[in-house]
Amino acid sequence: MRVLVVSGIWPPDVGGPASHAPEVAGFLLERGHGVEVVVTAATAPGPRPYAVHWVSRALPKGVVHLRTAAEIARLAARSDVVYTTGMFGRSSLGATTARRPYVVKLTADPAFERARRRGIVGGSVDEFQQVPGRAAVRALRLARDLELRRAAHVLTPSAYLRELAVSWGVPEERVSVLPNPSPAVGALPARDELRRALGLNGRTLAFAGRLTAQKSLEIALEAVASSEGVELVLAGDGDRRAPLERRASELGIGDRVRFLGAQPRERVMELFRAADAAVLSSSWENFPHTVVEALAVGTPVLASAAGGVAEVVHVPPGDARALGAAIRRYFEDGELRARLEAAAAPSVAAYSRDAIFGQLEQVLAAAAR
Repeated sequence: MRVLVVSGIWPPDVGGPASHAPEVAGFLLERGHGVEVVVTAATAPGPRPYAVHWVSRALPKGVVHLRTAAEIARLAARSDVVYTTGMFGRSSLGATTARRPYVVKLTADPAFERARRRGIVGGSVDEFQQVPGRAAVRALRLARDLELRRAAHVLTPSAYLRELAVSWGVPEERVSVLPNPSPAVGALPARDELRRALGLNGRTLAFAGRLTAQKSLEIALEAVASSEGVELVLAGDGDRRAPLERRASELGIGDRVRFLGAQPRERVMELFRAADAAVLSSSWENFPHTVVEALAVGTPVLASAAGGVAEVVHVPPGDARALGAAIRRYFEDGELRARLEAAAAPSVAAYSRDAIFGQLEQVLAAAAR
């Protein structure tokens, strides 16, 4: 089977697709399949054992879209199936032009994401489903529905998102839940050693991911401000970094919040292992890789009940007071903390790389047939 993998971001970019796409490509190559990749990138991607074709983000936005769609069409023509983790419009156009089936890895509502980026809507993804919306919103929803309904199959990491996809008109038999895989942890250094190396002292929470509006990290900062002696370390970058740094200073916790910038995945895993807990305060979310990564190394997650995250652990979304109360209880209740730590790694044991990607391989093979 010849598979074309499409991803909007790629290492050294930070984010779920930047981790997921290379892992899938590597797995498929190991299984004896032919693999090529199409990405957009700021600079030329590093060498891989398969071809990575890229379109520069430095080009004008419209040019990037057209060139990416053309590249997908060109490479899809010599592939059996396209697997897309993003850029769904371009993937749909390219695969359809080449008359090849495509499988979508859906991690959010594309219409909502696009509307938020354009500043058209606010609120949560659930609220977005109920609001009639003006013409621009209706156009974004129509584009989303066409892109997904044409797909040979749609994979979602949570039952929550599967239900949404079905509500948009994607046939139930063509939507499956496929959780994000648990990473191979390997031999990490001892926790005390990692804490010394990372300069962690006392009670520490960790976050990893893009610093964007979606993550609502202002809520996490307010929760930390109400939790005396608790520090927060953030690995990642994004357009919200400067405002978040200012907010931490305004809250008087600048000395308890550290911004590490973008970090390689190996370093993120070490940070999660060294921290007492991971925190996720997102306003809207699905079932992010970072939740699985933290649990895999034995670190509990304190998360908002946003989308698929409710299937792991949760507090009410957008509620700094509730998150702060959860943080304080976690650190003050030794029995609770020990129970959550003991349950962390086993809770994602069934999400092994081979099991999850093996199911993906079957979906791609069926689509290719």
